This record gives sequence, C-alpha cells and structure tokens, in this order.
Amino acid sequence: MSDAVRVAMWSGPRNISTAMMRAFENRPDTVVVDEPLYAAYLARTGVDHPVREAVIASQPTDAAAAAAALSQPLPEGVSVHYAKHHAHHVARDMDLSWTLRFRNVLLIRDPFEVVASYVRAREACEPEDIGLPQQGWLIELWDAHGVDVPILDTSDFLRAPEPHLRWLCGWLGIGFTDRMLSWPAGPRESDGVWAPHWYAAVWASTGFEPWRARDIDLSEHDAAVAEACAPVYAALHARRVRV
Repeated sequence: MSDAVRVAMWSGPRNISTAMMRAFENRPDTVVVDEPLYAAYLARTGVDHPVREAVIASQPTDAAAAAAALSQPLPEGVSVHYAKHHAHHVARDMDLSWTLRFRNVLLIRDPFEVVASYVRAREACEPEDIGLPQQGWLIELWDAHGVDVPILDTSDFLRAPEPHLRWLCGWLGIGFTDRMLSWPAGPRESDGVWAPHWYAAVWASTGFEPWRARDIDLSEHDAAVAEACAPVYAALHARRVRV
C-alpha cells in the first residue's frame, strides 16, 4: 500500500459507526467505504437481512476480494481512506492477516444498550449478531502481532466528541479539523444500498447526538444475550481511550 492512512473502524450494529463515518467523510482529504464485507457476510452465512439481494449485488461476495479492494490507490488529493466495518461480518476461521496492514480501531458500546436498540429493528438477537464476541477475538489477533489498536467507547465519545476525535487524529498522524464535528443532513453516494432501511436517524443528523441515558427493557432471552457479551465488553472497556 502507499503512504496513505488507511483506517479500519470495527464496531457492532446500533453503535455510532455511521455517524463516525460521516465525521471522516466530511474531511476534504478523506474517502470512505461503507461496510465493504457486508455482501460477503450475507453470502457466507445465508442470513436473511433487509434488501439482502441488493446488498449481494452491490459488493464482492468473496471476502478476500473485498479486502483487497481496500488497498487500491486513492483518488488524487486524497490521503486518508476510512472503512466502516461491522465486526460480525468476519468469522474466526477466516484469514484476517490483511487487517494487520490497517490502522484498526475498535468502537464499543454497552451490550445492554446495543441489544435494546437491535431488537427494536430485528426480531431475533444472538451474541454473534452484535459484534462483541468478534471484537474480543479480533483484539486477541492484533495483540498477538503487537499491533496497537485503540478502543473508543460510545458513551465516553458522545460526552466529549471533539477531544476524542483530536486524540484519534493525533494517533493516526492526521490533522484534526472541526469539519469532523458536523455535516450536512441527508444521504451520501458512499452509503450502502441498505441505507434507506437503517440510516434514517443519520440522514436527519448534522452532528453527533449528545449522550443520554437509554431506557432498557429486555426479554429474558435478550437479557441473556447481553449478559453473555458483558465479560468481553468489560475487558475491552477497561482498555478504552480516556481523554
């Protein structure tokens, strides 16, 4: 790869991952890609998601090909490549050595909040659906190779977006710009074909939503899912960036 800064932001669903993508996309030196492994995930698992066939038609269904595309030369004037990844799109038996070439970042959120949000949009939820187990073994992979990977917690970030973005830009070796704090409302050409189903709140947004406490009322099953993810979250949370 060139000397470009290539960021791989790994989160679970129902996080601030799309807003974070907006923040980077609003930089004049950055190009973004939205969930490049989504089609490969759907093709591999057979899972039924909204607009499944459209997603599969829009991206490579081979994970290796999708990953390789992330290393293509950047357009003139662009020096930062930002990929929004969902951790549940990868599996432990996949060859993920390609991730070692990227500036990986984990974006985490309390699993009880994630599950409560997830089940409002989907009928079923299991630990693997919200990405925390995958984030746990991804950090094990990177630790084993001595790769420095910062962890950002959503609740901390939303209480202080600018300090966190300044820290992240410093870690990446790129200049911070206040353009990352606000953006025009509406869709983007870079949004995945699934955006009309999932991105209504982001399309209406012009910046990061201030943190607020969430009402959480989970069924017995859904509470058990959150409980199963809690140890991984606690371990990652203990390593989070503090600014």
